[in-house]
Amino acid sequence: MRVRKMDANGDMVFGQGQAAFWANVADGVGQIVGTRLGLWLGQWYLNTADGTPWATKVLGKYTGNTRDVVIQARILSTPGVTQLDSYASQLNRDSRIWSVQANGKTVYGPFSFAGPI
Repeated sequence: MRVRKMDANGDMVFGQGQAAFWANVADGVGQIVGTRLGLWLGQWYLNTADGTPWATKVLGKYTGNTRDVVIQARILSTPGVTQLDSYASQLNRDSRIWSVQANGKTVYGPFSFAGPI
């Protein structure tokens, strides 16, 4: 699997030749996890059935029972992810930030994902 790297701002990295890509490494799969989580359901015009159902199952007042299940399923359905070893999420109601930490295995080795969503 070959994936173009993204910088800290989420922009694609260019001008570094082969160093601008992840090739057959768990970090590339971890980056794909983050990208897939950031895609809202219906946002991509070429496949409106793909995406995370943020508006209906993750965000909102009565989604406490569905949000973690949806995110875990989205992570596990990412190409290259074979197992989810640990998962934790925290909701800070004051700042309205929901963060996720996940660790698992890919076909290339262990991966970790952490960040506000």
